Amino acid sequence: MEFQDVVRRRRMVRRYDDRPVDPAVVTRLLDNATRAPSAGFTQGWGFLVLDTPADVRRYWEATAGPERMADPDTWLAGMMTAPVLVVPCSSKAAYLGRYAEPDKGWTDAAAADREARWAVPYWHMDTAMAALLVLQTAVDEGLGACWFGIPPAAYPALKEAFGIPAEFDPVGAITVGHRVPDTGSRGSAGRRARRPADEVVHRGRWQGTR
Repeated sequence: MEFQDVVRRRRMVRRYDDRPVDPAVVTRLLDNATRAPSAGFTQGWGFLVLDTPADVRRYWEATAGPERMADPDTWLAGMMTAPVLVVPCSSKAAYLGRYAEPDKGWTDAAAADREARWAVPYWHMDTAMAALLVLQTAVDEGLGACWFGIPPAAYPALKEAFGIPAEFDPVGAITVGHRVPDTGSRGSAGRRARRPADEVVHRGRWQGTR
């Protein structure tokens, strides 16, 4: 598929049919994710891959709870049909450690000071860029995918259920599977128009400022 087609066809898919996803395709999703850029080439990410019915169910039990699963709303009912879940996780400790190495020049600072030197949390940003490559690869493979947040209150149960190390934090989750035909709602994208580029791109100076 042409790259522009991948970009334009990417959208959040919230319901899937019951066909399994080829394990080789899942491998490509994750291989491509590891090609994302990362500050200092830290690569401070980890990807929890859940591709069996039992593991996928455990994910939803940990994050949504059995009661909500027993009476799911439309969103949850659709998302639970996905045969594959990927949970990208980021490690702040990996970045603080990497920038304490001699070639980065922050060896004179304590860990807390090194964290303060980051303008934004690149450990999350880099992992999010890796997640976007998962989404784009899914489109290129003819699949659907959806990136969504995890309730903070569910982090402890999720980390315990799957043995996620303490230094890694989930930054979201991605469902992957074979799309079913659209049946109506496309979420916020179905209710809001895409802003044109000339409203959000500012060349030379931010529009509307003096």
